[in-house]
Amino acid sequence: MEYILYCLLAYLLGSIPSGLIVGKMGYGVDIREHGSGNLGGTNTFRVLGIKAGLIVTTADILKGTLAAALPFFLGADVITLVVGIFAVIGHMYPVFAGFKGGKAVATSGGVVLGVNPIIFLVLLLSFFILLYLSKYVSLSSMISGIVGVIATLIVEDYGLTLVISVFTIFVIYRHRANIKRIMNKTEPKITWM
Repeated sequence: MEYILYCLLAYLLGSIPSGLIVGKMGYGVDIREHGSGNLGGTNTFRVLGIKAGLIVTTADILKGTLAAALPFFLGADVITLVVGIFAVIGHMYPVFAGFKGGKAVATSGGVVLGVNPIIFLVLLLSFFILLYLSKYVSLSSMISGIVGVIATLIVEDYGLTLVISVFTIFVIYRHRANIKRIMNKTEPKITWM
């Protein structure tokens, strides 16, 4: 029962549609009707600008971190990584936004931050290095997940290896259209780095 309760709470946390809230409350815009139609930080950056993008990305990260930390704060004897997976599922398929959410990148990172901040920093550093080299947010996100898997294998944190592997599968699956665009050379590149 404890697992069910915490996983449900994590799912509901993950379901909070940061992009939709910031877009509607701050800009009078439904982010789902613009750009890629995605609720995540990348589309928010493109449609609403840097300030909104930073707010949404930070909120999406913190959803994952808070979900992973819930059992610790409430003294529950459950595995935080398992609970964290449900926050990511909530972010991808949010009950509060018609089950159409983001691509799992920021919230997955937030779960990792809540469990192992050093691995989170590895993910963050690899993301920005890859972004600088490729100019593709989507490609940088996917490869960073693979870097995270390798990093956890090096430090022999096999539970985190398993969970980051799951997150990476989520991220790659959610970026199917981006992969096709990268292959066709039609994927948008960033211009600010």
